[in-house]
Amino acid sequence: MALPFDAIGTEYPEVRARIDLDASLEYAAATNDDNPLYRSGRCTPPLFAVVPTTGAMFQLLVDVVPEENLLTLLHGEQDMFFHRPLVPDMVLRTRAAAHSTRVGSTGTRFVVKVTSTDDDGALVLEQYFTLFLRGLVDGDDRGPDVPHHPPLGDARSRPVASYSLHFDEDQTFRYRAASGDPNPIHFDDAVAKAAGLPGIIIHGLCTMAMVSRAVVQTQCDGDPTRLARLAVRFTSPAFPGNDLDVRIFDAGERRFAIEAESGGVVVLTNGYAEVR
Repeated sequence: MALPFDAIGTEYPEVRARIDLDASLEYAAATNDDNPLYRSGRCTPPLFAVVPTTGAMFQLLVDVVPEENLLTLLHGEQDMFFHRPLVPDMVLRTRAAAHSTRVGSTGTRFVVKVTSTDDDGALVLEQYFTLFLRGLVDGDDRGPDVPHHPPLGDARSRPVASYSLHFDEDQTFRYRAASGDPNPIHFDDAVAKAAGLPGIIIHGLCTMAMVSRAVVQTQCDGDPTRLARLAVRFTSPAFPGNDLDVRIFDAGERRFAIEAESGGVVVLTNGYAEVR
């Protein structure tokens, strides 16, 4: 079985959404982020950007990904370019495009590019969602490579910060409500175990949101609008009740390499941030 490769390059219809202050604050609370700039309305949490734009991506996924794979796909990587901060009452105009595929021996990496502008047409946000579809091994590589960023490499010898956070026992339930993510492996223990997991797991984007807080607090002087890019690779699941330990390394010229560990396991690697 394979994806409909003819879809690569196809851009789907625009989805419009108005940024809501209360929804932004709910997302901040669901990711344990008490930055006062969010309540003031100056900006939203950086990762809140997935909330008003996910509808555009889901529109594409239900059309392209076989139905039997929708609940078993894995979110492998996320790369976000923040051209302008999201602010309450801003109207986002978002389009999703089937960007590329890379076929391997155990499945297919499928990249969705999501682009958002404001009502005046100014570019606000670009996102690359890399999804892994297990068992889809037919077909060939299509589309361009995703944007490059340097690996951790020798930056490991230049640590600049470490930051610890904690996943609450009810973290996944609060994040589900704030993000609208319907995947039951994050809130239904039986479904998670049927999928081969020990139990419910933390949403990958919730982990990434907490990592963004670590970068903002340690490298942006607490100002989220200075975060220009954040990219991560999800390597292992994190679980409620555990700590999240984020390590940040100097990659030169306001660029930073990142990795994060939870429960004694590296859960996020190949992390990368650019700061204005």
